[in-house]
Amino acid sequence: MFTPDHRPQQEGLEKCYVPISDGLLLSSVEYGWQPLPASSWRFANPQLEAPQHYIGRYFDKDCYVVVLEAQPDVHQHHWQNLRQLLGLLDEISYEVAARALQVVNWDRDHQFCGRCGSRTESHHREMAKHCQSCDALFYPRLSPCVITVVTRGEHCLLAHNPAFPSRFFSALAGFIEVGETIESALRREVREEVGIEVGKLEYFGSQAWPFPGQLMIGFMAEYQSGDIVVDGVEIEEANWYRYDELPLVPPAASLSGQLISHFVKMHKSAL
Repeated sequence: MFTPDHRPQQEGLEKCYVPISDGLLLSSVEYGWQPLPASSWRFANPQLEAPQHYIGRYFDKDCYVVVLEAQPDVHQHHWQNLRQLLGLLDEISYEVAARALQVVNWDRDHQFCGRCGSRTESHHREMAKHCQSCDALFYPRLSPCVITVVTRGEHCLLAHNPAFPSRFFSALAGFIEVGETIESALRREVREEVGIEVGKLEYFGSQAWPFPGQLMIGFMAEYQSGDIVVDGVEIEEANWYRYDELPLVPPAASLSGQLISHFVKMHKSAL
């Protein structure tokens, strides 16, 4: 199991490490990706002095992310980004990797105070960057996003974003704006992107999405009214698809893929 935390709570536990370099994680050729136990920590002494951040307890080991400037050649290991590992990791490993990457991004992006410009320091007690000049604190932050599959009987609405690979369709998604509830953000995003109104909403689940720092919050939404009119910017094509006649969709490792799979299973189980 993995328990996120900002500082060790108990002395004497074994340690494990998550090496990161330029957004890449060190992965074993034989065993795949996982935090490296101290016994197999293979780097030379100068690299052991690389910046470290405690990220929590991983199966009774204190887990640290280590930021390396170079990508050393480690026998039987290679460097991969999390997108390459998506779908290969179990839930716990994904959570550790996602947290490690987001902590590294937070530390890199808050070397200086956004209020007065002074250099920040790591807080002595909390996971925060502290500006001694103006006493501002900067904690790791997430950007919440809502993602939804709109359903109408045996059909669901899937959309193609210009940034997607050719003929790839997915759920509708967007950032939650300041002052919005999750529900109002969902209704606004669907209205803005495809021009329709949705009715009943059902919470499905969430997923950390460290690209670079989102929290995806998933819903199933029932169609209420309107015709599809794409915005032409974020969405260039959207259509209704029957549960057994879907286009190319995201893998089940992503929350969008899980939402679509859930829709399909609901209708197959009803047969």
